[in-house]
Amino acid sequence: MVERLTKCPLCKSGHFLNYQEIKDYAVSQESFIICNCTNCGLKFTNPRPTEEDISPYYDFPEYFSHEDKTKNLTQFIYHRVRKYAISRKIKYLTSLKPLKGKYLDYGCGTAELLTKASENGWKVTGIEPNEKARNLANSKLEGKVYESINKLPKGSSFDIITLYHVVEHIHSLRKTLKTLIKHLKSDGYILIAIPNPDSHDALKYGKHWAGWDIPRHLYHFNHLAIEHFGEIFDLQLIKKLPMSFDSYYVSLLSESYKDQKQSLVKKYSKAIISGTKSNKEAAKTAGNYSSNLFVFKKK
Repeated sequence: MVERLTKCPLCKSGHFLNYQEIKDYAVSQESFIICNCTNCGLKFTNPRPTEEDISPYYDFPEYFSHEDKTKNLTQFIYHRVRKYAISRKIKYLTSLKPLKGKYLDYGCGTAELLTKASENGWKVTGIEPNEKARNLANSKLEGKVYESINKLPKGSSFDIITLYHVVEHIHSLRKTLKTLIKHLKSDGYILIAIPNPDSHDALKYGKHWAGWDIPRHLYHFNHLAIEHFGEIFDLQLIKKLPMSFDSYYVSLLSESYKDQKQSLVKKYSKAIISGTKSNKEAAKTAGNYSSNLFVFKKK
């Protein structure tokens, strides 16, 4: 089943236009339309699979956030980079809250980040809709990972809430974010990492850009959409940070989508060149990295 949206999922404007047709190279080989909201700048899939019917589109080997095991070279590199990235994330969380406190990771996958945070003195909680990933997470964290926000203990509040590459997957965007923000302490932080459709690698690969990840990615935020995001949810943007590793991984997948017949060595060499150039271009401009981390506080 699919649902057709008559209003922008972010600003609720009815003024949007068809932007581009993108193919799902990873799973279904189906094509989907991305619309562009002329009011807030959000790009969104429309029509899109319903929340109940989207799970088969996640069933592919390259979707690593639900897996702990390493099955090939790309997964091996992905897990090694993730390990390093986790240490950097913990360091940044602690810089925001040196005394640490309560930390919620929405879309926590198999809970590598939460496990490390717990070892570093944070009181952790996770939300993970995927049953397989959630079970793996709870085997490490003893039942601290829940299926949805509605399952959180009543009165739960957090010093930090993170959504690393999660917002773009949430069907009930406004409802979910409003509920999450209610669980954020008045002096807390909410961190949101998302791909950037205006990045150099996005412009280079066009329809083959892996960051579209149709239909799993329901939304695509440029800087204008992020500004509206802050206004709509009454949040103040205090910092924007680059996620520089993402350009390499996205370029690698994009190379596969562009030419499946090219050798592994060729794909990796092209991805390294593309990722490096993307990061260099982003450093020169307004921070148009392949992905950015946006740090918000309540106004």
